Amino acid sequence: MSESKIPYKIYLTESEMPQSWYNVRADMKTKPAPLLNPGTGLPMKPEELEAVFCSELVEQELDNDTRLIPIPEEIRNFYKMYRPSPLVRAYCLEEKLKTPAKIYYKFEGNNTSGSHKLNSAIAQAYYAKKQGLKGVTTETGAGQWGTALSMACSYFGLDCKVFMVKCSYEQKPFRREVMRTYGASVTPSPSTETQVGRKILAEHPGTTGSLGCAISEAVEVAVSNPGYRYVLGSVLNQVLLHQSVIGLEAKAALDKYGVKPDVIIGCAGGGSNLGGLISPFMGEKIRGEADYRIVAVEPASCPSFTRGVYAYDFCDTGMVCPLAKMYTLGSDFIPSANHAGGLRYHGMSPVLSQLYDDGYMEAVSAVQTDVFEAAEAFARVEGILPALESSHAIRVAIDEALKCRETGEEKTILFGLTGTGYFDLVAYEQFHNGTMTDYIPTDEELESYRRRLPKV
Repeated sequence: MSESKIPYKIYLTESEMPQSWYNVRADMKTKPAPLLNPGTGLPMKPEELEAVFCSELVEQELDNDTRLIPIPEEIRNFYKMYRPSPLVRAYCLEEKLKTPAKIYYKFEGNNTSGSHKLNSAIAQAYYAKKQGLKGVTTETGAGQWGTALSMACSYFGLDCKVFMVKCSYEQKPFRREVMRTYGASVTPSPSTETQVGRKILAEHPGTTGSLGCAISEAVEVAVSNPGYRYVLGSVLNQVLLHQSVIGLEAKAALDKYGVKPDVIIGCAGGGSNLGGLISPFMGEKIRGEADYRIVAVEPASCPSFTRGVYAYDFCDTGMVCPLAKMYTLGSDFIPSANHAGGLRYHGMSPVLSQLYDDGYMEAVSAVQTDVFEAAEAFARVEGILPALESSHAIRVAIDEALKCRETGEEKTILFGLTGTGYFDLVAYEQFHNGTMTDYIPTDEELESYRRRLPKV
């Protein structure tokens, strides 16, 4: 089909929506290493994980063999409120850059939570309700996950307790209020409400917090209160499974017009967006059916892929969670208070870590001011104020398109636009006022955290 026939926005019909989630682990030649019990050093048993997570989610977490897992009808019906989400051809950005590259982005911001996080939140709330629980606890960085989960819990009549990273709690008060509107309680983390929070505050007075801190607090509250379980918005295998709807829809939309991407780009914090976007393409790559260049983009202030080590580490700062083998900076690493709060996690998804270690994808980092330059350039021509997390992907997509302008190559670029940045206007204000800074940890600083990794 000629390029002029491809519409600006490509929509699937409801009948074309995915009926099943795709589990990329089923096709991986090397499976992700198992979660370990920190006390025994042995792989976690299902009954051990069920003390923290919902039973059916534990089953999904441990399933390395089932390629397609049917999406329950109740979840599919909820998805129809905002899915299928559009795949957009960035014609205006291409023209502005004067590039021969063809740029597409999968936009996940067409729901009140403003991000892709609702894809997994509604699934996890559904399984909690099905199990007969009273409520769930969680952490949130920039607030997208907390907002999505509060919406999902409200829908199913569940209580929702959110621990929000302190710097984001202060930077994004309106995101906090959306959570409260949907009935969630929101606590800045680390807090004095938990033993682990008080311990972290004693060791790091005045800390701005981290996702690792907030996870510890949320887990403590979940296991201390009957009828509650903990849910997580990224990193876990189950989350990447739920988010595969992003990539499945993107691929179906591209296939409609016979388009094959050369480069696929996603922001990477814990892995939910990146893993969801790339999953069906990665499956083809692993099976030898097609080849793609897949690029993970992370903040230079929290560079787990590009400067971390592949090792077993705690998933949380308080060291109460299982050990996961992943690219990590160290569980007690507390990143600078950069504004892309959803990317401020010390580790990376075990699935993506294994794929990266096996050479199926590459990773780059971007500094904060460069990311904001790209976000502003995108907003001015594409009409969407982008989330700061996915602006990392925009930065690299623009850089790739500019390379094509220099070389004359007509590459097709696909990136994930995880959501909108309308709650990030304080950050945009700092960028426009010239008061924003870039922080990159030193080798010596990162080495000090590596020395404290658990001996496994």
